[in-house]
Amino acid sequence: MKELCVVFGGRSPEHEISRKSVTSVLNNLDKSKYNIHLVGITKDGEWYLYTGDHANIEGGEWENDAANKKKAVISPDAADRALLVFDGDDAKKVHIDVIFPVLHGEYGEDGCVQGLFELSGIPYVGMGVMASANSMDKTSSKIVFESAGIPQADWVVVNTSDDFEEKTDEIENKLGYPCFVKPARTGSSVGVGKAHNREELKAALKNAAKFDRKILVEENIDGHEVECAVLGNDDVKATTVGEIIPTVEFYDFDAKYNDNSTKLRIPADIPEETIEEIRAYAIKAFKALDGSGLSRVDFFVKHSDGSVVLNEINSLPGFTNISMYPKLWNEAGIEYGKLLDKLIELAEKRVK
Repeated sequence: MKELCVVFGGRSPEHEISRKSVTSVLNNLDKSKYNIHLVGITKDGEWYLYTGDHANIEGGEWENDAANKKKAVISPDAADRALLVFDGDDAKKVHIDVIFPVLHGEYGEDGCVQGLFELSGIPYVGMGVMASANSMDKTSSKIVFESAGIPQADWVVVNTSDDFEEKTDEIENKLGYPCFVKPARTGSSVGVGKAHNREELKAALKNAAKFDRKILVEENIDGHEVECAVLGNDDVKATTVGEIIPTVEFYDFDAKYNDNSTKLRIPADIPEETIEEIRAYAIKAFKALDGSGLSRVDFFVKHSDGSVVLNEINSLPGFTNISMYPKLWNEAGIEYGKLLDKLIELAEKRVK
């Protein structure tokens, strides 16, 4: 059996989504293949080995289960390739074959924890340090995708140190209304707002600034919101395209995780040639970032002319029971458990 360390939680605003994702992952891992070492990270950044009931994770009750948790960290010493589990002043080394981070947002998919994994010498699921960092930072990935010739929405970058009045003028002149305001380095639509006028734009900038010192403002694209899942290291495969059909004005955090009225359509209701174009762009975007393992790549298909526009890439997409990434691969014939097996295999084969 492989010694698999599954890491969840974390310090980001997406902590709760990680708990939902990891619950689904744990329910679908083949227990005959993996001896699972479950490590939870609290919102305060404390690391624990958790050996209690997995049913206590999604609601956060695991943190109060003192009898079933011990302080633990992944050793940065590559000679160890181990999880260090503490019992008082003593530490026990537990050998780990592969790490599966089920972490979303900052400190989880921005290259920070990937740096620790690199130091540890232990193979891990997902993108490397640089690819993770560039994927997480929407302004950096914009530059990479522009250099790769992938069509995107026009944008303006705002730093919290900028004069917001001047930046508001620039946004109005360059992008117009409506426009979308996004913290540069959050996911799951945390801190995202849609502005229809100057007053709403200022309010959205102020709100986004609570989550990041760098803010991305994009022009509004009137179109189908679609997503494509990619899988692989050097030999990258892409699924068909799924379509999000929200019942709210835009697909925000609540619509993604709390609104059961949001529908997913697989495949999307767009022409087959457009689906193939999106699949090609998804692989191109993944490779432009030097991606490995997995990503979900999000696009718009304009209502006006059917043209394709890249929205963003997600290096560790949601794995909840309603998430698009596993649903797309299930449609492609790879059910959830087999998908997890494949991701673990890719982690072991990944070449630096």
